[in-house]
Amino acid sequence: MLDSFILFIKNIILWPPVFYLLIAPGLVTILISLLLLIWAERKIAGRIQMRYGPLEISPKIGGAIQLVADLTRYMLQEIIIPRTVDTLPYLIAPIAGFIISLLPVAAIPISPIYFPSPMTNSIIVALALTTLPPILNILAAWASNNKFSLIGGARESFLIAAYELIVILSAIGAMVIYGTSDFTEAVSLQKNLWGIILNPISAIAFYVAVLMATGRFPFEIAEAEAEIVMGAYTEYSGLLYGLSMGISYTRMFVYNVIFSLLFLGGWQPFFTIGGHIFISYVLIPATVVILKALIVSLTMVFTRAIYGRLRIDQALGGAWKFWFLVAIVGLIWGSALTYLQQVI
Repeated sequence: MLDSFILFIKNIILWPPVFYLLIAPGLVTILISLLLLIWAERKIAGRIQMRYGPLEISPKIGGAIQLVADLTRYMLQEIIIPRTVDTLPYLIAPIAGFIISLLPVAAIPISPIYFPSPMTNSIIVALALTTLPPILNILAAWASNNKFSLIGGARESFLIAAYELIVILSAIGAMVIYGTSDFTEAVSLQKNLWGIILNPISAIAFYVAVLMATGRFPFEIAEAEAEIVMGAYTEYSGLLYGLSMGISYTRMFVYNVIFSLLFLGGWQPFFTIGGHIFISYVLIPATVVILKALIVSLTMVFTRAIYGRLRIDQALGGAWKFWFLVAIVGLIWGSALTYLQQVI
């Protein structure tokens, strides 16, 4: 009876939809990554900017107790709902935003055999799903009925129009080289040469667009504390505010998993250990992908310590006048490289 129950639980956990959404690269992996990234961001900024708080608190355990304190505070703090807000969308926006920010992992493979792409056009589906969370951000701004929130939501809408197009064009610049919109096939074609070497222009444009999409410095514009407090989430408190903070980190990690699959070879170099099927075909490739995404994410949180915040006009001007053109050049380069390969 016990063996049957354990087998049942194992089959449920290893069922691809459940494994994708809950284990890797799903909720469990993302929550652990969030803790690591928040801790790293504080320690890096504390070291470079000489912030004594992050450097001195619980030094023997690397300041980890601060994460526990913050989590406890967000979990137990009273959720204050102002009288002037539109209550239903106000409550729904951060919860739905966090859940929807996890959805792209349903189209992301982490193994070439046991957990390959769940659909043929997985790259297109994953990119499409990444465009949904900002809508909830704008909904939160509108529902808050607060001037600072509305300004933050307006800035978010301007940035959406800029970065989404750059991300999509950069991804297409990689897809034309691979000749597929399937993550698994794209990774298999990077066995000898990674996409960042084949098309570095699209890779750089994608990276910068992710910085803009997730509000990393120097693009932390929708939540500029000196101007508009916390932007769309100014009126939020307690667990709802904690969820709103988690959305940007979740989106950054998901984007960087996509970046790792498109430009960093995914689970390459892929190797197996004889007699260990689960370790060889699930654990090792998943770990390689997640480690690559974490390394890229760490470079992004590092920017907080070394860059100032751009103005909204500077960010949008740079996006449309420069990075959009870079993405176009990357697409042309990918198309030209594909044509030369066919001719040769």
